[in-house]
Amino acid sequence: MNKTVVFVSLTAALALTALVLGLPRLAPSHPATPVSPPRPATATNGSLSMTSRLSHPYIIPGSSDLFVTVDLTGVEVPGSQRSPVNLAVVIDRSGSMSGYKLQQAKQAARHLVGLLGPEDRLAIVHYGSDVKSLPSLAATPANRERMLQYIEGIWDDGGTNIGAGLHAGRAHLETAKGNYRVNRIILMSDGQATEGITEDAGLTEVVKGIRAEGISVSAIGVGTDFNEDLMQGFAEYGAGAYGFLEDAGQLATLFQRDLQQAATSVARNVELSFTLPEGVMLGEVLGYRAHQEGRTVRVPLPDFSSGQVERVVAQLTVVGTKPGSAVDVTGLKLTYLDLLKDAGVESAASLSAMVTERQEEVLARQDKDATVYATRAMSAKNLKLAAQALRDGRKEEAKGYVMQNQALFQQASQVASPAAVEADLAEQKAVLQDYEQANDDEAVGAAVKRSKTRAAKSFGKLGSTY
Repeated sequence: MNKTVVFVSLTAALALTALVLGLPRLAPSHPATPVSPPRPATATNGSLSMTSRLSHPYIIPGSSDLFVTVDLTGVEVPGSQRSPVNLAVVIDRSGSMSGYKLQQAKQAARHLVGLLGPEDRLAIVHYGSDVKSLPSLAATPANRERMLQYIEGIWDDGGTNIGAGLHAGRAHLETAKGNYRVNRIILMSDGQATEGITEDAGLTEVVKGIRAEGISVSAIGVGTDFNEDLMQGFAEYGAGAYGFLEDAGQLATLFQRDLQQAATSVARNVELSFTLPEGVMLGEVLGYRAHQEGRTVRVPLPDFSSGQVERVVAQLTVVGTKPGSAVDVTGLKLTYLDLLKDAGVESAASLSAMVTERQEEVLARQDKDATVYATRAMSAKNLKLAAQALRDGRKEEAKGYVMQNQALFQQASQVASPAAVEADLAEQKAVLQDYEQANDDEAVGAAVKRSKTRAAKSFGKLGSTY
């Protein structure tokens, strides 16, 4: 590796380590007394529970950088039957899908049909340069047979008109949308838009419009040629899920998983907001599209299914003043439509930090879980940078970012334990090997997409990333 790249990488790693771990300027003069960190704040009064933590519940006077981590979990509904769903599966049948990919897409669609019952509805849309579709039908035995026959007649043809496929899926769902609690498009593509709306911004606006009408969008990319940033954006703006498959043979499994997620939905229109007291500044909400208005930061989240877990990590700067006093760090509010109660729900919690002059107390009371979560989110930023560098042909630079992550997790192990980050270090090692073996365009494309999928999960998109 180029010596300059190594030097820059290691310098950046040390800076990030100081930020994540809050290392003091001077080491403590004596060992810290073992103490238990404050308990995380929890709030549960509906179908979602919220657990929030501070990486540093104790801070020293002056300015401190710390992290807030918020875990959101959908209630488990054991033994419950899934809700009826109104689905549209939108399949790319452009020329690049010819052969194995289209065969597997058709097999996945057939499998999906077999999972539906008379109370469900399904529309089948396929697009190339043009769009063809079987209108939304109740999945009765007779209609399921009709669906299977229609799927058999799908053949590859033309370019990639994603926008037209999305519009058609929305139109078919609209016919029965008011009768269903869950309305969802499952989009599958192996390429980038070449016809109709081709700009990312225009396609994103299409998805935003679909979501505004109460329809969620899940996006599944197959192969190495699709635009993963666009497809991830579809899932985020569409409040659905994103999946990357190198092998189209796994499509049936993902279709089934997305059906299960949609059919066990417990919350919709989910939003987490941070209220920042005077003197507290937002660094960033890592990996999410956050919007700040005055002292309030809003983070839109996906629809939640039973048992689904998502995590949000935010970096804040807090000013501690008088030792022995508490400093308000943030107020948290979670709002959503509770589908089990059929009513709007609001949960709230607040987090504060104690000010101390004893730096050893800051270290001793550091929250182990929050530190690991924050380290993962910071590593995800690096992983996205690494993926872009690899795509641009800067392999050594890409590997340098991964080396930064290894240093971050080694430092986090000193706060938590080696076991707490063992899997994370193994993953970073696998990424390095992946990059080393990426010697042609297809291998590079696959490595980039794997890295961005890992990054999404490390940011905290645990249940909405397949």
